[in-house]
Amino acid sequence: MTEGGLLVVGDVVTDVVVRHGSAVVHGTDTPARISTLPGGAGANVACWAVRSGCRDARLLARAGADSEAWHRSALERAGVRPLLSVDEEAPTGTVVALVDSSAERTFLTDSGAVLRLSPDDWSASLLDGVARLHLSGYLLFAATSRATAQLALREARRRGIPVSVDPASAGFLAVLGAGAFLDLVEGVDLLLPNADEARELTGLPDPADAAAKLSRHAGRVAVTLGDRGVLLAAGGMVTARVPAPAVPDPIDSTGAGDAFTGGFLAALIAGADGAAAAAAGCRAGAEAVATVGGRPGPRPA
Repeated sequence: MTEGGLLVVGDVVTDVVVRHGSAVVHGTDTPARISTLPGGAGANVACWAVRSGCRDARLLARAGADSEAWHRSALERAGVRPLLSVDEEAPTGTVVALVDSSAERTFLTDSGAVLRLSPDDWSASLLDGVARLHLSGYLLFAATSRATAQLALREARRRGIPVSVDPASAGFLAVLGAGAFLDLVEGVDLLLPNADEARELTGLPDPADAAAKLSRHAGRVAVTLGDRGVLLAAGGMVTARVPAPAVPDPIDSTGAGDAFTGGFLAALIAGADGAAAAAAGCRAGAEAVATVGGRPGPRPA
């Protein structure tokens, strides 16, 4: 078994999850069930890593003074070590997740303090005792947080610590540009896009072709396909297709990709091979879509 922890450099946000059974009607009321929950892709990954057996998961992120204590407490209850910088000028990021009757989600995003994560928030000592570094791709979409992510990436490479990156958002990738993103993550150990992000990064409609192409930029690629599982690729070719467990009644797909990543990374740290780690990630993803929000719920009976 591999020893060492997981450091996630990423984001913490407040999720407002809006579950509407019928289509949103413009200009009037639409009945919905609304929950306010702790979220953020990086924070979710760390929580799901703990849920999946990682005994040392840490999160570096920036939160506004308005809700930093609430987020810190939620992370601690989940077993994550919070390394939160407090922003006195910008509020914590907020995401409104519109979840339809099929459990598909659409995000309205106010990044708030997320993209203000600063090089001053980083210290090379944060990697002490760490087996893997994971970067939330959201940080790459603004200059200040991008500089911080690059500092972490360079130090991890210097120490020989493997690095994974989640591209995070097909919409934001389209603004940054595929070439710019791929230049930033060239040579990372593991790239974790979903199918839409893989298409945006490659221009290829078929996820298998996209996975194969992306694996020329990263040591390994895992392209998540929702309820169809995941494609693994390395060296310019698809190496495995791992199915997802069936979920009879999905509730909310918010954070399902984060759950996959947390489960996958926890299994890799524990010494699993790629296919076994992907299967662990798929189990976490299946659990995620059966609960509201992006974090683990109470353990199933």
